[in-house]
Amino acid sequence: MSKENNNNRRQFLKSSSLLMATGILFPNINFGKALDPAREIIGHGDFKYRVKKQWGNQDPTKIPVKDCHEMVQDKKGRLILLTNETKNNIIFYDRSGKVLKTWGHDFPGAHGLTLHNEGGEEFLYITDHDRHQVFKTTLDGKILLTLNYPKETGVYEKPEQYRPTEIAIGPTGDIYVADGYGLSYITQYSPKGEYIRHFGGKGEDQSNLKQAHGICLDTRKTDQPELIITSRLAHEFKRFTLDGNHLETVPVTGCWINRPVIKGQNLYFSVLRTVSRQDYDGLTVVLDKNNKVVSAPGGSAPEYIDGKLQTIVYDGHTFMNPHDVCIDNDGNIYVPQWNSEHTYPVQLERV
Repeated sequence: MSKENNNNRRQFLKSSSLLMATGILFPNINFGKALDPAREIIGHGDFKYRVKKQWGNQDPTKIPVKDCHEMVQDKKGRLILLTNETKNNIIFYDRSGKVLKTWGHDFPGAHGLTLHNEGGEEFLYITDHDRHQVFKTTLDGKILLTLNYPKETGVYEKPEQYRPTEIAIGPTGDIYVADGYGLSYITQYSPKGEYIRHFGGKGEDQSNLKQAHGICLDTRKTDQPELIITSRLAHEFKRFTLDGNHLETVPVTGCWINRPVIKGQNLYFSVLRTVSRQDYDGLTVVLDKNNKVVSAPGGSAPEYIDGKLQTIVYDGHTFMNPHDVCIDNDGNIYVPQWNSEHTYPVQLERV
């Protein structure tokens, strides 16, 4: 991090300590200042973007955020943000960045947000690692189903061991919960919440996971849906069958990848940080249908030598710990950020 950025951060923290007495924390005022025009366009190949850091900004006295964890888009085109700020856990944006509505006061460990269409009606699934639970809700916030810690598995002795971070919904409605901050098991339930099986867990075998931070259903092979599961501490993701059999491990060298997101034939990840481990070191990556990184917005151009991805280097200015990506139908990317001094989501406008 540059000397200028360190000074900015110290000034922000000094100001924040004064504001804490009032109960208000303001976002970093230096994040979102005009970029050098030469730095405004990021990305590589067919995936280049114009950075719009002001896109989601709000008045923090009215609509505050803590960590902006994940974001999805509903069929009406609304962008739905999940934050662990209990004054408004859920924030609905339109595509211009205007807030349409907010709700949610009961999710202090809000982390994972998944949208699922069931017979034409959309529902949200929220994981809360502090409450050790998963919730299915309507788009207006009514809780329809609660999944407690999976004692049926026999691997959990108490709720505190279970800290779920993400869910995916299978083609028949089965619910797959990733315990990313707990024991890294994937627990499969019926649509009604009945335990079916568990797999993964910590360990060194190919079928094990090192921080199962994210999970998604991959239907790009229409005749054979699969699960993609992040093994974040190992800088890789793994492909599994729907009944939990390991198929393949794909490294993403040096990248702390969060949840997998599929749009069209491409696979996207936010990268919380890279191998440098600097403060606010993070970027995003786009992979093609063959799981090859083709663009790294916020980082150096991806390069392969002898089939191995080389370390991607953070550009030093675009992001502050990106935690998720949401891709709209025009190919724009929305990036919520974790531990980023209460900043709002960034828009990457496709160019």
